[in-house]
Order: sequence, then structure tokens, then C-alpha cells
Amino acid sequence: MVRNKKITAVVLAGGRGKRMESKISKQFLELGGNPVLYYALNTFEKSIVDEIILVAAEGEEEYCKKKIVEQYHLKKVTNIVTGGKERYHSVYNGLCAAGQPDIVMIHDGARPFITEDIIEKAAQKTLEYQACVVGVKVKDTIKISRQDVIVDTPDRKRLWQVQTPQCFEYKEIREAYEKALQENTDNITDDAMIWEKYSKIPVRLVEGSYFNIKITTKEDMVFGEAILNCKNQ
Repeated sequence: MVRNKKITAVVLAGGRGKRMESKISKQFLELGGNPVLYYALNTFEKSIVDEIILVAAEGEEEYCKKKIVEQYHLKKVTNIVTGGKERYHSVYNGLCAAGQPDIVMIHDGARPFITEDIIEKAAQKTLEYQACVVGVKVKDTIKISRQDVIVDTPDRKRLWQVQTPQCFEYKEIREAYEKALQENTDNITDDAMIWEKYSKIPVRLVEGSYFNIKITTKEDMVFGEAILNCKNQ
């Protein structure tokens, strides 16, 4: 039973939001009256997760503590650690602070619309198969290009848009990250890539939600407000 296992969520909140063109980090922008980061943390707080490790950008740790964790009474946030140069450095710092859980869920703090149901489904899948990622099936036709020339059209039925959380058996993913850091692996864009490279166990997919968007650009803030309005109706 997944409820008998210790589950830790590592929530990444170190993004600078260059594509947002804002002086304020995207995870602290106000969405529906609250910081973007609050929503994901609050959902994990209410979920089956036992503890939350929050990874903040250097210099923003105290802000996260005072203005997010304490202000919103998030009791499951047990540690706030400093992120690294790249995303995978930040993830590793979070993993090191997690102790020894059975399952770890790695989530982008800029994805405010994760749900308790998705968290529970992902935890169950991880218990069964050791590794899974949340995602949704691609709706649009995708083209592979070389510069501006189309060279291939992959079968849309086989394509998924990967989201977070990405969930793993803790010991295995930490060991995989340590190997990646030793080799100075480049072009790592998500956690599943590291698992795929250093583990023989396949990563499973869990159906997520098209609402589980990542706030990256100004347009995403508009979409986010619309999702909030839809959920509040």
C-alpha cells in the first residue's frame, strides 16, 4: 500500500523567469491573489505526501520561508535548500536533503495546477514500477526539422507531452543523479532522462491533465487565470 510508504516531494522554485520578462521570479508572481508557487505547495500539503523539500534560488531562501511557507502555514515543508547552477544540480540538492524516503516526487514549482488525484496515481505507479512521469498525449501534429526544413513527422499516437511530478524510487534516482554529476552530463531537461541513462528499469507514463501547465511566459499567466476561474465556478 502506497500509504505505508514515506513519500517526499522535492519542489523546485529556483527559476528566474527570463522568458517571462519580469523582474520578479515567475514562481512569486501573483496568480488569483496568491503566488504561483503557493498552489503546488498547498496541493502537496493536502496530499498523501509526507514531507516537502523546497529548493529556492540563492538569496531567496528567507523570502520563501517567510512569505510562502510561514504565511500559508505549510507544515509539511521540512527544509528549504539552495538550488544549483542548472536544474539538475538543484534537484540533486533537494534529493540530498530528503533523507531516506521510499518514493520521491520531483515537481516544478511553476506548475500550480497539480492535483491530489494525480499525485496519488503517480505514487501508486512508482510503488509498482519504480519510475514514472506524469504527462498528456500530444494533440497537435509534431514536425522534426533541420533548421527550417521538415525532415520527419513522428506518429502522434506515440507522443506524450511530459509534465511533473516525475516520481522515482528514492535510492535509485539519487544514485543515478550522482553518476550524472560525476560525468558532468549536459542537456538534461528532465529527471526521467537521467533515470533512462543510468537505470535499466523503464519509466512508465501516468495520465496527467492539460490544466497542469507550466508558467513560463506572460501568456501562461493568462491561461492560469482562466484555469483558476474555471476551477472556482
